Amino acid sequence: MTTRSTPVGRPAPVALSEAPRRQARNSAAFWTAVGRSRGHVVIRRRGFVAVEGDARAGTRILIQEPELASGELAEVGELVRRAAGPVNAEDPYSSTDLGRLALRSWQMPVMLRPPGPVAEPALDVVRVGRSEDLRAAERIVIEGFELTGFEPYRPGELFPAALVEHPGVDVFVALVDGVPAGACVSLLDDGVGSHYWVGTSPAFRSRGVGRAVMLGSLATLAHLPATLTASKLGRPLYESLGYTAAGPSTWWASVPATP
Repeated sequence: MTTRSTPVGRPAPVALSEAPRRQARNSAAFWTAVGRSRGHVVIRRRGFVAVEGDARAGTRILIQEPELASGELAEVGELVRRAAGPVNAEDPYSSTDLGRLALRSWQMPVMLRPPGPVAEPALDVVRVGRSEDLRAAERIVIEGFELTGFEPYRPGELFPAALVEHPGVDVFVALVDGVPAGACVSLLDDGVGSHYWVGTSPAFRSRGVGRAVMLGSLATLAHLPATLTASKLGRPLYESLGYTAAGPSTWWASVPATP
């Protein structure tokens, strides 16, 4: 396994109650990096961060505070109304009601892992450095998450080359007999790591690929607290890796158009 070295120091402790806020900050940093690497507009306010993308990437809104001012709520509403593509919003505090904007919602837990040792992955895991590895990770995530908005496939649209040049961002790929089978993205920001797009190619599911790519990517963050937002299917894996649920995060998304 090859990884980028990270500075080793005494990590600042993160209480379970603080996990939603730290996840909010990390998610904003991640999507800011994604937006800038794509050339999209990034909007920063006290209570939220938004990335306005095109018709395929859509608009991403990251709630940053438990309470938004009336002007911020109005601006979020305007962002939703003028969005060129799909809208996705994350509220780690589950305190902002966006239902009036005709968005559907669901909840997933914010989870926290304290610093601690990480086992060796059972599969080869590589930190992406070559363009072909980045394209493989991109295809795995598009297929694994069924991101139909990114089909037909355009290389570099989901994961531009500039993304992995952003400080703190790493993309990892797990290999099965030399074939890319799983992928994830990690972001180290303000002393906390987090993971995004942990996915497995449909052809390699139920073969320990998700565990391997998580272990490989956690190796660079073992000395730091780490947060993430878990899907229902992913939660048992994360719990087995030392994560604990801190509270529900509410996600909002535009309703797909009826054919």
